[in-house]
Amino acid sequence: MTGKYGHNNGVFHFPGRRGGPKAGSPEDDIARQVTFAQVLKPRGYATAHSGKWQLTGKIPTLINECGFDEYCMWAYKHNLPEGVKHTGGWEGKKGGKTSRYWHPSIVKNSKYVPTGPDDYGPDMFTDFIIDFVKRHKDKPFFVYYPMALTHGPFYATPDTVKSEKEKFKNLKTNFKANVEYMDKLVGRIVRALDSMGLRENTVVFFTGDNGTGGDGKGQYTELGARVPMIVNCPGAVKRSKPSDELVDLSDILPTLADFAGARPPSGIDGRSFAPLLRGEKGPTREWIYSYLADRQILRTKRWLLENNGPGHPGRFFDCGSSRDGTGYRDVTDSTNPEVLAAKKRFKEILADKPLPVVTD
Repeated sequence: MTGKYGHNNGVFHFPGRRGGPKAGSPEDDIARQVTFAQVLKPRGYATAHSGKWQLTGKIPTLINECGFDEYCMWAYKHNLPEGVKHTGGWEGKKGGKTSRYWHPSIVKNSKYVPTGPDDYGPDMFTDFIIDFVKRHKDKPFFVYYPMALTHGPFYATPDTVKSEKEKFKNLKTNFKANVEYMDKLVGRIVRALDSMGLRENTVVFFTGDNGTGGDGKGQYTELGARVPMIVNCPGAVKRSKPSDELVDLSDILPTLADFAGARPPSGIDGRSFAPLLRGEKGPTREWIYSYLADRQILRTKRWLLENNGPGHPGRFFDCGSSRDGTGYRDVTDSTNPEVLAAKKRFKEILADKPLPVVTD
């Protein structure tokens, strides 16, 4: 959302977690940062958020203060309007975490939305997006959709549920259905754009936010950071085969700004990859970077450094031309001149990217 790495926006983890900012501290306040929504608004964009919001802010200014004109969010108890109690479902023990799926806890534009047992959060978030686009189809619009799916708990979806009891039964065997339903929702949005005549000139970005849950997420490795990214727009993005060029999530903000003709804020770490999407020739990224708490990951097309941090030298790999973990060679202890030269370059890149020192 900010186009910045943690050493420039102060956030290396969730507040209260290892290496994260102190809850309520200036670093924890997303409203102190310039978000991609705020970058697009001066260009006349109507802006909306739908889905998860795990950042700061209090109703009624919650989310609006980050540049979003409207929102429809899964609300935790602390996000509910003053005096309002959730009357729907719970994930686990009643009174614990509000439901994001069946009988969900929803706040729309600062108002609590009562829901029923058959209401399914992801459908409501998607309905909101389609309605927002319909109402703003004659002007530029920007929608940020951090989806509830496919995060656990893994409940049955509207396409697979057979009984009321199944709606809150957390089974990993439901994961496949969750992925399929997520795909269905993306398809609904794309078809809506098509039906409104907006498909040709609407850029759709689809990506994850961290490594796959249960298979890498939270680890200081490439597997813990690498995610898929698909970008599509018939009228603006050149059709191509999967690309092995390097992109990281800090690049989203300047890329959006590039497509919108907006000016990105100064001091960001990302760089636009819109020229790559348009099929233009030119320089691309030499390296991509990720981090969590006091560990960092750095990758070039050939070399990879994982689990690196203060007082904790990471492991160094020669990946050749591979991108999927196969054929990687651990060259951490190698004295080969080529390896030493690559390590020196990595050290130079990381010199201005400090990490927090965590003692626990």
